[in-house]
Amino acid sequence: QVQLVESGGGSVQAGGSLRLSCVFSGYTCRRSYCVGWFRQTPGKQREWISSINSNGLPSYADSVKGRFAISRDNAKNTLYLQMNSLKPEESAMYYCVAIRECMWSTCATMKSPEDFGYWGQGTQVTVSS
Repeated sequence: QVQLVESGGGSVQAGGSLRLSCVFSGYTCRRSYCVGWFRQTPGKQREWISSINSNGLPSYADSVKGRFAISRDNAKNTLYLQMNSLKPEESAMYYCVAIRECMWSTCATMKSPEDFGYWGQGTQVTVSS
């Protein structure tokens, strides 16, 4: 059974930073995968933020480029999202995601929720002004 468990969310003032973590268990893709992060606010669609593939190639949404950094520690089966210069409008539930079928991809075209078969339960980020 695949499980993705996020942590690291919380409350921060505008301009502050947070680092989200996502621990993977039961995920069998080792050499060919795409994992990443989405976020969602109530009443809105889930928004793709960033992805990283098995070669370590990252992709970012324009809205977070230059402020967020995705990384992974394969030895710890953990995915990270460093978020800097946070804005109030980025308050949301943040989800860790992974593709279901092991395959190599740049991940650059995988930006829809439907592209990812595994989701974590989410971690709340609140940015106050």
